[in-house]
Amino acid sequence: MSCTDVYGNVRLMYRLVLAVDVEKYSARDAREQLRAQTDLRHILSLAAQNVGLDRSLWYEQVSGDGELVVLPEDVDVSVVVGDFTHQIEKILGEFNRQRTAGARLRLRVALHHGTLTPGPFGPAGDAPIVVSRLLDAKAVRRVLADQQDRDVALIVSQTLYQDVVRTGFCSLHPDEFRSVRVNAKGVVYHGFVQRRTVEERLAPAALRAVSGGGGGGEAGAGLVALPGGLR
Repeated sequence: MSCTDVYGNVRLMYRLVLAVDVEKYSARDAREQLRAQTDLRHILSLAAQNVGLDRSLWYEQVSGDGELVVLPEDVDVSVVVGDFTHQIEKILGEFNRQRTAGARLRLRVALHHGTLTPGPFGPAGDAPIVVSRLLDAKAVRRVLADQQDRDVALIVSQTLYQDVVRTGFCSLHPDEFRSVRVNAKGVVYHGFVQRRTVEERLAPAALRAVSGGGGGGEAGAGLVALPGGLR
């Protein structure tokens, strides 16, 4: 029996899934919550635009404090995992530096590549569950709690780390991450939390260059490619 026998045209598919959440959203009053939602939408749109991603092709399941995104089948995974997340970090950092009132906007971001199928209330399957569990992991929350200068806490699934980050085709360096185990509702999930940002990794090299020190540049640019649109 195939995956489509019972539910007609519904089929199981592999997709890149992104989840984003605003830190301490519930602690904000209604006006600040609305502002956070508006600012988040603007930041994600600008980050996507800067790396050539078309958000109109994304399936987005929104909540008050964030959203879950299923990206198109032909998206370049390396661009999303590396360049897009870096753009979020860069744009958000500048946004917070220019902020004159209200709480800083700080984000948790999770990524996973796995199976799902369209459903009447949103995507069903393993991928949306895994990315949601990783997003809510204590290790990710702790990054923002312990490092107040950070604006983004990023976690990728173990499979995405192995298949994309470690390849050298991604603009994120494997050494930026540490492995974590996430226990949620009796199930153990494995992920990799970014412990250093791209700027933090490049800063020592920049300082060496200014002081006349040697050292070669690091390789890496994009990542892998992903699956198609959900409607």
